[in-house]
Amino acid sequence: MSSEEILFEAKDGIAWLIFNRPQARNAMTFSMYDRLGELCAQVNSDESVRVLILRGAGDKAFVAGTDISQFRSFDKPEHATAYEARMDRVFDALEDVRVPTIAAIQGACTGGGAGIAAACDLRIGAPSAKFGFPIARTLGNTLSTRNFARLAGLIGVARTKDIIFLARLMDAEEMRAIGLLNEVTGEGDLHARAEEMARTLMEHAPITLRTAKRALNEVLRGWAPKSSSAHVIEAYMSGDFKEGIEAFLGKRKPRWKGK
Repeated sequence: MSSEEILFEAKDGIAWLIFNRPQARNAMTFSMYDRLGELCAQVNSDESVRVLILRGAGDKAFVAGTDISQFRSFDKPEHATAYEARMDRVFDALEDVRVPTIAAIQGACTGGGAGIAAACDLRIGAPSAKFGFPIARTLGNTLSTRNFARLAGLIGVARTKDIIFLARLMDAEEMRAIGLLNEVTGEGDLHARAEEMARTLMEHAPITLRTAKRALNEVLRGWAPKSSSAHVIEAYMSGDFKEGIEAFLGKRKPRWKGK
């Protein structure tokens, strides 16, 4: 990974983490996910950081999922389980960051990007924000049990089925209406508002924020059943998943066979 693909700066108590692949709508490589996990650990070890803000470079996307080209090498069950284990590990690390985290969402927040945003404590969005996991019409893969549980904890089982089954994206106003976004900003005001919110958080008791976060994470994880990899292997090892990859990269509609 280029050291410039994720930018990080901490100043005056606020850390900014910027996904910096605007030419690819900030799509994540596997090494970028690993770097995200490392930066979460770095924030935990730096007592000067009081709030972490995550955003995407440019104005087209927060993060538009995982870089699909990397999936072409998946030909063994362990590739699938290792990938979803990586996602669980990184998203859990983000969820467990000791300070409040804010996702500032502009443009596409899809797939892995939606998973990142869901693992943050607070989310604000520009009017262009779009959120979802459109995998039923693009790749034909699935999410880990942990990620399904986190999403259902945020928006409920019915809405989770709605966006997964229908492969649709929620716009900013729908996201705000269901509580997924704390607020919708002006298109050009997103980053300033994120910083303003961060400064408000810095005025509040850090122990209250830290303990509330820890307790709520425990509640959320208590809802999740013991994770199983059977559904992950079934999806990622299917012919449909391979077809989804090639169709996506070839910019054509996939031909699903259900096997």
